[in-house]
Amino acid sequence: MVNLGASSGKKSLNTVTLIFKLPYYTQWGQSLLIAGSEQALGSWNVKQGLSLSPVHQGNELVWSGRVSVVTGFTCEYSYYVVDDHKNILRSESGDKRKLVLPEGIQDGDVIEIRDWWQDASEALFLRSAFKNVIFNGTENAKRELQSASLNKSLDAEDTVVQFIISCPRLGAGSTVVVTGSNPQLGNWRAQDGLKLNYVGDSIWKANCLLRKSEFPFGPNREVDLDLSSSKPSRYILLSDGALRESPWRGAGVAVPMFSIRSSEDLGVGEFLDLKLLVDWAVSSGFHLVQLLPINDTSVHGMWWDSYPYSSLSVFALHPLYLRVQALSDAIPGDVKDEISQAKQQLDKKDVDYEAALATKLSIARKIFKLEKDKVLNSSSFKQFLSENEEWLKPYAAFCFLRDFFETSDHSQWGRFSQFSKEKLDKIVSEGTLHHDVICFHYYIQYHLHMQLSEAAAYARKKKVILKGDLPIGVDRNSVDTWVYPSLFRMNTATGAPPDYFDKNGQNWGFPTYNWEEMSKDNYGWWRGRLTQMAKYFTAYRIDHILGFFRIWELPDHAATGLVGKFRPSIPLSQEELLGEGLWDFDRMSRPYIRQEMLEEKFGSFWTVIAANFLNEYTKQCYEFKEDCNTEKKIIAKLKTSSEKSLWLEKEDSIRRGLFDLIQNIVLIRDQEDSTKFYPRFNLEDTSSFTDLDEHSKNVLRRLYYDYYFARQENLWRQNALKTLPVLLNSSDMLACGEDLGLIPACVHPVMQELGLIGLRIQRMPSEPNLEFGIPSQYSYMTVCAPSCHDCSTLRAWWEEDEGRRSRFYKAVVGSDDEPPSRCTPEVVHFIVQQHFDAPSMWAIFPLQDLLALKDKYTTRPAQEETINDPTNPKHYWRFRVHVTLESLLDDKDIQATIKDLVTSSGRSFPGKKVDGAEESGEKLAQVQLNGKA
Repeated sequence: MVNLGASSGKKSLNTVTLIFKLPYYTQWGQSLLIAGSEQALGSWNVKQGLSLSPVHQGNELVWSGRVSVVTGFTCEYSYYVVDDHKNILRSESGDKRKLVLPEGIQDGDVIEIRDWWQDASEALFLRSAFKNVIFNGTENAKRELQSASLNKSLDAEDTVVQFIISCPRLGAGSTVVVTGSNPQLGNWRAQDGLKLNYVGDSIWKANCLLRKSEFPFGPNREVDLDLSSSKPSRYILLSDGALRESPWRGAGVAVPMFSIRSSEDLGVGEFLDLKLLVDWAVSSGFHLVQLLPINDTSVHGMWWDSYPYSSLSVFALHPLYLRVQALSDAIPGDVKDEISQAKQQLDKKDVDYEAALATKLSIARKIFKLEKDKVLNSSSFKQFLSENEEWLKPYAAFCFLRDFFETSDHSQWGRFSQFSKEKLDKIVSEGTLHHDVICFHYYIQYHLHMQLSEAAAYARKKKVILKGDLPIGVDRNSVDTWVYPSLFRMNTATGAPPDYFDKNGQNWGFPTYNWEEMSKDNYGWWRGRLTQMAKYFTAYRIDHILGFFRIWELPDHAATGLVGKFRPSIPLSQEELLGEGLWDFDRMSRPYIRQEMLEEKFGSFWTVIAANFLNEYTKQCYEFKEDCNTEKKIIAKLKTSSEKSLWLEKEDSIRRGLFDLIQNIVLIRDQEDSTKFYPRFNLEDTSSFTDLDEHSKNVLRRLYYDYYFARQENLWRQNALKTLPVLLNSSDMLACGEDLGLIPACVHPVMQELGLIGLRIQRMPSEPNLEFGIPSQYSYMTVCAPSCHDCSTLRAWWEEDEGRRSRFYKAVVGSDDEPPSRCTPEVVHFIVQQHFDAPSMWAIFPLQDLLALKDKYTTRPAQEETINDPTNPKHYWRFRVHVTLESLLDDKDIQATIKDLVTSSGRSFPGKKVDGAEESGEKLAQVQLNGKA
């Protein structure tokens, strides 16, 4: 049907008036408008949308606007908060609203549409994690809505009220009724209330015919009618948002893919092991399994590649997680013997990354040679290749070139260092001598896809969410930087400023993003990543979500994370500094090195240091030599200098001393604009600052606070609101943000606005002046956890610091007694129960912390259960759970202990019964009129 909207000038068309109303409190300079799919509402051009006007009604500020349309009008629409120039400040969340006018409307009728702002938190339950997993299989049968005319002619005293509500959490066989203060709504009796009809997409509707004399009715959610108007509304479409239910809360377990141990694996967790983990999760009452990143990280060809956040490709899965036994149904006997032998050899306490990967690839090549023609010619493989060739072919070509040139540094690949489509086509074309090598990489990715897809489908069937991890960076020697070099700032590195994890900051080595370039195709690279993840996961964690507000950027010659700046950020200009009376920029931005400092730091050895690393540019004042004037140059010179025998036994302490010297500055000069400066983090800790005059100190203190905690807030908010909505709208997955570290004030409001679930770790409270978080005070839109992969386990944390343990025991447990030095199951139970009982939507526990509920699983030294040490950039990620999943499934006691914690806390669990039926099964949902509409 042609939808002419309000654009037609033909008088023969019947028209009606639409009046939109929405209660919403705005700030000064803000207003509301509607944009929609039809010309009457701007055809999605917000600047041409329908502007609304505010009117105070009681305690509410109600925005309204009217437009004339033809009687057959239908459209989609959304509300927007805009500034005076109609720039979007805030958008509604969730799906676009759909307007279908009631049947039976007549020329000249007035239809009033009363809406509620669609909040991001309400839209979460329409995400795939809930819709396709937890509440899957609970779809109600659609029922035809009664016609608006209710089978009678309307007279001048009649008004039709159409009740509309979203109920995404209701299960099959549910009934929704509206009760109210008049007979048509049952006089508050649920059994006599107005039954709503399910019309699809979690929406329930019903029509109710009322006489004008029956308005207003309530008294809780009052529905009134403007009888003073010359033509009162004949129809009121009363959209009441989402059903107000008690907050849904769930629980989950977190474990890295490589840490899982089963009787079938070859020294490392495998995708098919997830089926066993899901079974254990269900038995323990968990709705969620959370993993670390699972993408290929094979950059260096050694154990450094165990770092799961340094992707070789953001699309390819890691061959480490392949189950070679599942590659074929016809594996020869000698290969089966090799697999059995490898099982025994690789069954170690920790992951042997290099041996496990090499063994799997070696076995996979033998099976590939036997069945390559069968697999490569199969319809399922051809479909996989067709759907993934955009990333799969560059990935396979990269792996071939990496192995051919024996380096992932694509700048060393000669004529192949610059990627082009023509070169790619030649590398992957059939008929080349190396085509089998290319096809082998296709083959591995195909089987990884099939195995992970099988595990993901199993999890969905069991009503368990698989939660993935979206790393903030990619390795600088990766497929992505080779294919899309313009998307990255290759002369920089990503990291984090000093925080709880590392007082010297972190340098992850990833290039920072060129957001301006990424925006040109509406962040297509990011959208592709999320689309790929959504093939397997229904929820994901955004690693270092602060990076979407601002990233800690370091020069590529830095080895540590201390001397960086935020990008984007508003720098200190030379003009600004001169206006404050600061003029000696070289003094403040060059390493401040004096002879007495060298004597204090290096003792009698200072003369050797000075002779090898420094020049005396004026008496007792030094600067670094050209060959060691960066952190990376210092490291290189310490290892390669002909004089290295002089400091061989104290190289580490000398390196730290030289780093202290080169970091002894108060201002960082911009590499691209020498008239711009950035205050060095923790500048008051430097002797360069201490030796300044008092005026300069006071000015720098004020400018430091302004740079880090004031002037950037609006810039960072706007930056996040450009990028994060694109990620969230790229898939149907439930998004959680890792918001730990130095948190700008704008972060939590933006996350709340976008419906992003934050993270709360008890030992890292986001509240100022608190040493330990208080789980009972966490907000609903959070994930709470006693620890995470970036810090020590609960058991290790408890046992490593006696003073902190005593403070926790007094402040949190509420006891002045001496706490046990050992983290007993009773201590673990207390802390874990705090998190289960928290208001947070999700309580997600590292598997190590859960196993500590039973003495049997605490024989291993606690420190050995740590997954990552953020202070060590070359940490070996190799922790393996010391018990198999099969054994855990046999241990009914610990499953019962955990499930008791889930059930007693009121959290949801798979198979939970509500009123005699499975959760999200049949129940009566009563909508009372308790809030003015």
